Amino acid sequence: MTIRMNRRAALGLGTIATAGTVLGTAVPAGADPGGEAAAKVGAATDDRAQVASQIAAVYERLIDRAGGNWQSHVSLADQGGDAALVAVSESADQRIEAYSVNKIAVAAAVLDKVDRGLLSLDQQVEVTAAIVVPGGDGIFSLDGAYPSLVTLGHVLANLLTVSDDTAVRLCGLVCPAAEINQILVAKGFLNTRVQPVTNPNRFFLGTSTPRETHDLLRALVGGTLISAASTDFVLRLLRSPVAFTDGVRREMSSAERARIATKAGWFVDARHEAGVIFDTAGAPMVTYALFADGQSGADDFGATHPAVQARARFGRRVLDLTDGLGGSGTAHREHLYRPSNGN
Repeated sequence: MTIRMNRRAALGLGTIATAGTVLGTAVPAGADPGGEAAAKVGAATDDRAQVASQIAAVYERLIDRAGGNWQSHVSLADQGGDAALVAVSESADQRIEAYSVNKIAVAAAVLDKVDRGLLSLDQQVEVTAAIVVPGGDGIFSLDGAYPSLVTLGHVLANLLTVSDDTAVRLCGLVCPAAEINQILVAKGFLNTRVQPVTNPNRFFLGTSTPRETHDLLRALVGGTLISAASTDFVLRLLRSPVAFTDGVRREMSSAERARIATKAGWFVDARHEAGVIFDTAGAPMVTYALFADGQSGADDFGATHPAVQARARFGRRVLDLTDGLGGSGTAHREHLYRPSNGN
């Protein structure tokens, strides 16, 4: 076992909540950690510790280039079991504003009520002009015709794919802030919580930690967070072609993108992303929570932001490094994508 110190601690720039721990042999400083040769070594030998170490080296190289502050937790599934090798753990227990990454937690709370028969995906909610977030992300603010009625399933689809801000308020109509937090605490997530406001049905998206976001995703794909049907619903949305593609999924084919369930969050100078990479059979292989802030370009919410570029390169390198490796646990096969010509 090799203990990899956080680079800030190594440089004497301050202490951190937790140092990253990597199982395996360190990559030489002059090596290309994301190169083809490195990928072949891991795939040929199925040396999980070596691959985890290579993922750590890729992470360090890319975030050093991007600059700013990073709080992350990344793991690689161990072979033939439910355990995971920690590849990256930097400030993993730091509680921070999660922004839209927490929309996964909001969806989980709503679907928990669906699982208990208190809500249904086909029940309707009203979209009024007063509830629409003007100028934000999503499509509800683009409709221009209110009121309208949509199903709760439609709300969640917009929440988790195009990260619709109005969808957050619509979720609050059926699952108030206090109830969301109660559900998350009951599931063991004490730091992942929305921030209530005066109106009980409204909230800011609140906080989490990289480790807890990572663990929530592991619980999701492991089938312990919500029911099998609700899990399939969430993963279908997060793996869909219309889900976030500027970050981890950017430098990939459509087939490769379908193997990744991901959710990004951005506000002010923060650029976050968390998700799961599945093997070709649908078994979870890599789980990541990458939280970043303080980089240049705070007004750039596109693919050219330094942190988003770093995540895009990270996703490509990790997919290459794990090529040929198998995941572990329940397999979640992708849903067939058929492009349409409008007929």
